Amino acid sequence: MTTSPRLDDATIPIRIRQQARRRRRITPGRRVFIVVNGLILSAFALLCVLPFVNVLASSLATPGELATRAFILWPETFTLDAYRYIFSTPTIFRALGVSAVVTIGGTMISLVLTTLMAYALSKKYLKGRRVINFLVLFTILFSGGMIPTFIVVKNLGMMDTLWSLTIPVAINAFNFIIMRSFFQGIPESLEESARIDGCSELGVFWRIVLPLSMASIATIGLFYAVYYWNTYQSAILYINKSELWPIQVLLRQIVIVASGMNADETAVDIVPPAQSVRMAVIFVATLPMLLVYPFVQRYFVKGALIGSVKG
Repeated sequence: MTTSPRLDDATIPIRIRQQARRRRRITPGRRVFIVVNGLILSAFALLCVLPFVNVLASSLATPGELATRAFILWPETFTLDAYRYIFSTPTIFRALGVSAVVTIGGTMISLVLTTLMAYALSKKYLKGRRVINFLVLFTILFSGGMIPTFIVVKNLGMMDTLWSLTIPVAINAFNFIIMRSFFQGIPESLEESARIDGCSELGVFWRIVLPLSMASIATIGLFYAVYYWNTYQSAILYINKSELWPIQVLLRQIVIVASGMNADETAVDIVPPAQSVRMAVIFVATLPMLLVYPFVQRYFVKGALIGSVKG
């Protein structure tokens, strides 16, 4: 009497993996789908990259080339005159420092306030949470407006201070909703076990909730950082001292001055054309965020989807 060979615990996972590989065998139709999908996504990615390449190439092109070519991807002759013009004054480094302080400090303040508020309002046992959540959601559709906000900032004594660029916009309603939805998806059993071990409410938030929320926090932090770095309208309204201008406002002044430059033959060799300066300004203002994004890119999709799907 013959018996089938006995499978031990070590061979069972191998058999399962082999069967899974057979099921995942790529069919001709799936192969065609992968190729077409890759071509379409590559075309969309190229459309996103080409404008930035054009901006960089135009900032490095000569005046004659800018006058004859409408779209430049690779300049025939490279020149750094536009960047020499922009960085010819030390005020731009001061403006970069102001923007860095506003971006780093404002992002930290916003993350602290947003996460604390979202965690508290994600608890069903919190009294009055429905009313507070409604008030937060109400601000997405309706706001006080520019003039009432200006009056509040002025009466609080924040004019001509960097606080005026961070405190009035410390909590964004959309970012708050994402964080609250993510906190609602964390199993309550984890928090209850921490409370049984003696953790306080802040201890549960610091030791349990925050480590599980790094993806969403990194994503929200990127949203806040981009907003603070691009701060423009608030600086125009609340900052009158030129030494406190962020980079966006200073670069606007540079573009205005460059637009008034003469285009005669004697000035072309000394000062770059306005178009080249504009492109260099765009590149300088965009580069810092492009350098930061690769470090948080792996958290971006995961954090945004987790926070928006749950809830």
